[in-house]
Amino acid sequence: MILWPGPPGARPAGIVLMKNLSLTTVDWAVLVFYLVGIAMIGVLAGRAVRSTDHFFLGGRRFSKWLMIGQSFGTGTHADMPVSLAGAVYSFGLSAIWFQWKNLFVTPFYWMFAPVFRRVRRTTTAEVMEDRYGALMGAIYTVYALIFFMIAMAGMLKGAAKVIVQAAGADVPVNGLIVAMTAVFLLYSFIGGLVATAWTDFLQGFLILVLSFLLIPLGWEVVGGLGGIRATLGDTKLSLATPEGIGPAFIAILTLNGLVGVIAQPHLIAAVGTGRTEHACRTGMLYGNLTKRICTVGWAVVGLMAAALVVRGAFGVTALQDPEEAFGFACRHLLFQGGVGLLIASVLATNMAGCSAFMVNSGALFTKSLYARYLVKDKPDAHYLWVGRVSGLLITLASALYSVFLVERILYSFLLMETMATYMGVSLLAGICWKRATRWGAISSLAVALVVNFSLYAVRGQRLDYWDPWVFLTALGAGLLTMVVVSLATPREAPERLELFYGRLQTPAEAGDPAPGAHEPSPEHAAKGQQLLVVNLLQPRQGAAGQGFLRAYREDLGGFVKGWGIVLALVALVWLIFR
Repeated sequence: MILWPGPPGARPAGIVLMKNLSLTTVDWAVLVFYLVGIAMIGVLAGRAVRSTDHFFLGGRRFSKWLMIGQSFGTGTHADMPVSLAGAVYSFGLSAIWFQWKNLFVTPFYWMFAPVFRRVRRTTTAEVMEDRYGALMGAIYTVYALIFFMIAMAGMLKGAAKVIVQAAGADVPVNGLIVAMTAVFLLYSFIGGLVATAWTDFLQGFLILVLSFLLIPLGWEVVGGLGGIRATLGDTKLSLATPEGIGPAFIAILTLNGLVGVIAQPHLIAAVGTGRTEHACRTGMLYGNLTKRICTVGWAVVGLMAAALVVRGAFGVTALQDPEEAFGFACRHLLFQGGVGLLIASVLATNMAGCSAFMVNSGALFTKSLYARYLVKDKPDAHYLWVGRVSGLLITLASALYSVFLVERILYSFLLMETMATYMGVSLLAGICWKRATRWGAISSLAVALVVNFSLYAVRGQRLDYWDPWVFLTALGAGLLTMVVVSLATPREAPERLELFYGRLQTPAEAGDPAPGAHEPSPEHAAKGQQLLVVNLLQPRQGAAGQGFLRAYREDLGGFVKGWGIVLALVALVWLIFR
């Protein structure tokens, strides 16, 4: 143990810190209990799985509470606290916007969620095929498999960075990663989305522990907010800085999230599997708001780590990799037994995300490639096993990508989100603009990707680097291409559009759409069930003769509540760090 090395008065008398913690018997007991327990829960939850619909979508019968847990668990991974704490360590509190980039987008989730339920599909690739044809469906499938591979690779790298820093060389890190992977492969392989949803719900509590455990342990040690401010200066505690992460930067990050979220390939499984549209809305909005609150905890840990290093705590005056900040704080602030809880929490985030992505990638490969082009007309049981095996193989490929290609977790995260935005142009346009065509969609994606990667290549930067102005240039090129090419090419077949929009105009609880349902319905409008996203370019026609507030009542009510919570959260954080 060593005494606090900072300036006199910065540490209350008697405070001591432990260094180079190794796993104790208590730590190992926590880990073993967690791994065995979560595996048993997942296997028991998945015993009844007998079909692809149940394996991939849980029969679309999850409650709103299970949907909240699933949205939170699927969207929150171990790479996020690692990358965000590292960014805050480097840039200060304003780096919170790397994760809060979707904060101002979150109220829109209330409007987006029922779209994923109404499409009545297993994967987003099927949605793209319904709207644009088989070629665009296949292109989306390839993109989605790459998305899942990069996402899982970042999760594995994030877990490794935390565990290495938190527990040091005394822990067999590779053995822990293998154990984690084996457990989530086991329950995901057997139980599919049912097992994943239940384990996501339970692991959400451990993720909350991970997000806030370190703050009370280190708050007095760093001298509270006053000690952090005295060490780092006022600029590091600003939510927006004049240079670097300022209002323009934040606005571009928000645009990235708004366009891209709808094209993320796991969202049908994470959001569209509720019993009702209201359950889907509740899960997507409040599950993600919980994540935004956790983000504040990760940012505080980054500030605490920066203060420790600036003061030369433990003989450390700099970190070789800023993304070691979270693990550094864990290693020196946690009590004995707490390291085991920390590692269990890290494993919880990874297993929740990886298990969901494994199931989603298996669904994509099976439904959109294997059954569509390779092996047709087989029994459902055959495709169930193909989904399990393909998800397993894609997960193993992600592990290799993590080891050899991921350098900075933050950039991998932003690369994944940016790819989703370029694909999101096609999907969002296809939902709200009937004139969008397959050639506009394909050209838009190609132009955006070429502009994006060409600019980085010319500048001599890694292709997974992220610059807001490069992103904005590529997105603008993609949007312009979408409009110009769509207007210059023939319209999609009327019967295709009628079937597609018939689903979007018909609430899930009303069953399959009737003939002619592609036009807005006065009956559904009178119940307040019209969707603004679907009728974005024709809101008055979408109201079907009803008043605007009445026709879109369900959309607008939750949207206003979401904005109230978001603004209150920003105001609270701003007041705290003033």
